[in-house]
Amino acid sequence: MKAFLIDRYGKHQGRIGEVPEPEPGVNDVLVKVYASSVNLLDSKISTGEFKLILPYTFPLIMGNDLAGVVVRVGSGVRNFKPGDEVYARPPQARIGGFAELIAIDESALALKPGNTTMEEAASLPLVALTAWQVLVETARLQKGQKVFIHAGSGGVGTVAIQLAKHLGAYVATTTSTSNVEWVKALGADVVIDYKQQNFEDVLRDYDVVLNSLGPVELEKSLGILKPGGQLISISGPPTAAFAKEQKLFWGLGWVMRLLSSGIRRKARKQGIHYAFVFMRASGDQLKKITALVESGVITPVIDRTFPFESTAEALRYVEQGRAKGKVIVKLI
Repeated sequence: MKAFLIDRYGKHQGRIGEVPEPEPGVNDVLVKVYASSVNLLDSKISTGEFKLILPYTFPLIMGNDLAGVVVRVGSGVRNFKPGDEVYARPPQARIGGFAELIAIDESALALKPGNTTMEEAASLPLVALTAWQVLVETARLQKGQKVFIHAGSGGVGTVAIQLAKHLGAYVATTTSTSNVEWVKALGADVVIDYKQQNFEDVLRDYDVVLNSLGPVELEKSLGILKPGGQLISISGPPTAAFAKEQKLFWGLGWVMRLLSSGIRRKARKQGIHYAFVFMRASGDQLKKITALVESGVITPVIDRTFPFESTAEALRYVEQGRAKGKVIVKLI
């Protein structure tokens, strides 16, 4: 089968090549992939940014999202059958959405929303699960609370705004001048044009910040949180708690404790809790997201669609950081 893969870590190393078809295990579902979506995580994996915590072997098939149709199921699978239309973020140890077929544990899989195309469904798993695990699972966001979501026009931002509004929160976000009205239409109550204003000069007394940017924005976010607030980052630095969750070598836990010590110390002085969230696959949570999509609470946002042969170009486009919503790779 055809797949987009890398043979070593490095910038722009990907290629389309022929690989053996995957053989599903007892609890696996073999899915014919119709569409996948591109995430910045794909670029970070390919350059080796996560090689200490995600020890992949080569050649490595890339892709952290997919939507498609079930071809075959393992003998232990109970919830899916051939012909089912499904979507997923594969478990991090078994990525491979940029391929004609993928074998995926049924625990990571869900039936795709009935009111979406394959492309729309493929745009959702990683970003929607990230938003869910930050806002619902970690922050336990409550009605009436104030949440600030960095980069509202990005993949995570577009879904997080919609989810936060559904949860009853007051939502602020940032975007560029040309996207201000567009992001307001997603439901944000306050939209800051970062080219005209600094968010830290405008916002005060927020309960939760979802940070997806760098260390400068992370530290500035402390200034807008109230005592008892939560600073939750999906872009680092990771913590010792994360290392423990991932069952990483104890030395890496020490390194992560050191990397996050600065922001944790500053947060603690202000009575703020800092947490790092590295999204994990979850079919159960995807089912809840499916219900929200089918009820109209969450609408997928797609910027551009590329043919499978242009996967490398799609990755470069995402790396520019200008996409409104998600970028899709279409296989069928």
